[in-house]
Amino acid sequence: MPRLAFVFGASLAMLACLIPQANAAQCGSSSAGFAAWKQEFAGEARAKGISASTIQALMATNYAQATINADRGQRSFNLSLDAFLAKRGASTIVSRGRSLKQSQGAMFASIQQRYGVPPGPLLAIWGMETGFGSQRGNQNMLSSIATLAYDCRRSAYFTEHLYAALQLIDRGALSASQRGSMHGEVGQTQFMPKAILAYGTGNLENSANALSSTANFLKAHGWRAGAGYQPGEPNFAAIQAWNAAGVYQKAIALMGRQIDGGE
Repeated sequence: MPRLAFVFGASLAMLACLIPQANAAQCGSSSAGFAAWKQEFAGEARAKGISASTIQALMATNYAQATINADRGQRSFNLSLDAFLAKRGASTIVSRGRSLKQSQGAMFASIQQRYGVPPGPLLAIWGMETGFGSQRGNQNMLSSIATLAYDCRRSAYFTEHLYAALQLIDRGALSASQRGSMHGEVGQTQFMPKAILAYGTGNLENSANALSSTANFLKAHGWRAGAGYQPGEPNFAAIQAWNAAGVYQKAIALMGRQIDGGE
């Protein structure tokens, strides 16, 4: 999934009034209807207060076939936990995570004091999402999200993220040329635009900001300082809110525990 600090309540209130109504632009399943969809969507966005320059950026987006291919091919989430951990390089993530926990101890201590989230799960997420910032994606964020908003498979979900992205561009918080991963996630821990509005704390290409934002997300989803975060423990639900895939959730909990000193 951000990044620039945003006011939580005001951002969500503004976003609520931007969520498209029943007469939304018609979705499609191939590139053939994308140009017509953009014209329809642009009219809706204009009526909701999106600026002319941002709408111009939307109209310049391309149908992202690579994003569609990736969206249809997320097979790793169907693996067993052991196979998933091996495929994602869990041992490397844990080893590097332990090192970073030591070398950036002051930063993680500050984050834990503010949000109650220990280093382990944050480092596990950081390592899993971008290899600790080394693989943040090189897709045009706006094209990716516009394509997924147009695509019928999850149009409503990504339409909300598209409106959030347009707001962020209007505010200067993101650029229309922002690069990200296949589904439009940006930053060190891969935030989606709607999550940036709600939980972003600064430029999420910066690791400290991204990790603080991730901790902010987890706290907002019920993280309790000092409680456990393994399956069945109180904080596991916050990890579940971060990513819907069960194998991903269990991997983060396991790697986080190993980084924090457990086995």
